[in-house]
Amino acid sequence: MPTDLFSQQVYQPLAARMRPDKLNGFYGQQHLIGPGKPLREAIESEALHSMIFWGPPGVGKTTLAKIIAASADAHFESISAVLSGVKEIRASIAKAEEQRDLRGRKTILFVDEVHRFNKSQQDAFLPFVEDGTVVFIGATTENPSFELNNALLSRCRVYVLKSLDEAQIKVVIQQAMGDAESGLGQRELQLDDAALDLLANAADGDARRALNLLEIANDLARESGEKAVIDATVLEQVLVGDTRRFDKGGEYFYDQISALHKSVRGSSPDAALYWLCRMLDGGCDPLYIARRLARMATEDIGNADPRALELALNAWNIQERLGSPEGELALAQAVTYCAVAAKSNSVYSAFKATMADVQSLPSYEVPMHLRNAPTKLMKEQDYGKDYRYAHSEEGTYAAGETYLPDELADKQYYFPTNNGLEQKISEKLVYLRSLDAQHKKD
Repeated sequence: MPTDLFSQQVYQPLAARMRPDKLNGFYGQQHLIGPGKPLREAIESEALHSMIFWGPPGVGKTTLAKIIAASADAHFESISAVLSGVKEIRASIAKAEEQRDLRGRKTILFVDEVHRFNKSQQDAFLPFVEDGTVVFIGATTENPSFELNNALLSRCRVYVLKSLDEAQIKVVIQQAMGDAESGLGQRELQLDDAALDLLANAADGDARRALNLLEIANDLARESGEKAVIDATVLEQVLVGDTRRFDKGGEYFYDQISALHKSVRGSSPDAALYWLCRMLDGGCDPLYIARRLARMATEDIGNADPRALELALNAWNIQERLGSPEGELALAQAVTYCAVAAKSNSVYSAFKATMADVQSLPSYEVPMHLRNAPTKLMKEQDYGKDYRYAHSEEGTYAAGETYLPDELADKQYYFPTNNGLEQKISEKLVYLRSLDAQHKKD
């Protein structure tokens, strides 16, 4: 498509040119727009309502909003929360009021990346949604429960859009290759099955990404007679340095670290390795994973196998010192070890229970026999009186001695399991408590 100064046509990316304008040309999301589904019925009956489209990039949120506006013959206003502020919101509302008052026409106000608006900016939409000035459609890649105000969320219905599967991505690619008007059908383009599989896989469920990659591959296609060929060699050039979908700090980030943590906790080394590699492949900072791995070693393994924490810290150290790939391999070793290690959350539970008591109960005095007595006055006040030095006792244990505040003398927070080393710890504590009981009896 020409792009010189004298051309009447403005260049548009392939993904924009191939954007469908009717439901019949829309791929994916059949759980929402399939026959008999509520959203499809609402669109076909023009029973419009405010809604939030929540889903990953490139699944059709903007396209679907435009199709809804076209189906209802509604005016379409679009703003991006990344680039817009209150001024742009007011301008869009003014246009909507004009469409309503002068033409009797509804306006769909589409707000892309709506989660990027702050609370006051989100609140600015409320009166106009309430009085019907606009039908609000927000698009977000983040969980609306966390990112949107309850007031706005309560006025909208949330629709969850899903990533396209590889079969749907392939249909999108093949349609673009065969479309002579808007796609790449002006030239005879050949894409073999292996290259198609590679391209669909690299798109990672994102149709826009697939078309962008296809357009770049088309520019690099190898001429073969009258055909242009896109093969694995061409795609390797296109995909150099390419990473999968991974939004650091966003929904996918927290979903994947959650999956990694739960795989370790669930003693599944294969799943743990998979999620580790997914995060590394997506560009996650390995040092963040190392820090979280140390947490897993203490929270879910604890004293059942103290070596897990040591190995996690060693992997962290190697990652800091050597970087990739040696550090990543050390992380893989630590992840698999933690996954197969004996599990116990007893320390984690004991810490939480103790902290809860400390925060909710009075600040009890330190018992006199435990207090330090560095001065004569303190000794005269009975600081440290009757303290029993454990090393001077049989078995280096002062049976019957207490160390908690008097009000909590019999409190127990730590309950070791019978897993791994904690079984030995549990047996020792049972023995020591028997000595305490015998001391009291005596």
